[in-house]
Amino acid sequence: MVPQVTSLPTSKIIYPDSDGQPMSDNTKQFRWIVVVQQNLEWLFADNPQVFVAGDLLWYPVKGNPKLRQAPDVMVVFDRPKGDRGSYQQWNEEDIAPQVVFEILSPGNTLTEMNKKQVFYDRYGVEEYYLYDPERNDLSGWLRSPERLDVIDPIANWVSPRLGIRFDLSGEELELIRPDGERFATYVEIQRQLAQLQARVLEAESLLEQERLRAERLAQRLREAGIDPDAIET
Repeated sequence: MVPQVTSLPTSKIIYPDSDGQPMSDNTKQFRWIVVVQQNLEWLFADNPQVFVAGDLLWYPVKGNPKLRQAPDVMVVFDRPKGDRGSYQQWNEEDIAPQVVFEILSPGNTLTEMNKKQVFYDRYGVEEYYLYDPERNDLSGWLRSPERLDVIDPIANWVSPRLGIRFDLSGEELELIRPDGERFATYVEIQRQLAQLQARVLEAESLLEQERLRAERLAQRLREAGIDPDAIET
């Protein structure tokens, strides 16, 4: 059960959309945040009731703007897609983000990450995943009736909410979608799209060559006094 927190008076309370902190400390952390957020957005693109966000401030308690966290990525089921300046839980049918991801950077301290874990435990997160790309180290927690418990073993773990699998067999984590495809970067997706477009153009070119060949053959038959339309196929 979530502990009760004393709220501040609600008149003229401002809930800032930014905490003044950068989204990431380095390119690797930023890349991972974008990959996780964008691929999850794609995974649930056809479900209007799954909200996915990156680096969005989450306020769990009305009247207390100092009580907040900005998960690197969070997923909220049963809440509509759409733009938000922040996630104010009391305006979202009091539904807490069910899944959160944090991507470690060298600037993160142990105290900072411990505080985040306590926050996610206290305010109802069901699944919490913490990945260190420098060490290729993944930790996970799953909610039991009492608290967030460590997921052990985490290798090849399948998220109950997301249906994705965590593959640690390589040099870095791979996230595998339910259809067996792995999470891809924007560059990889664009390359795949370019290759597909090239194959489509090649197929269209071959079809055009076959059409021209058929027209030439039909013309020769006509010149020989044969109606090509009368030939049985």
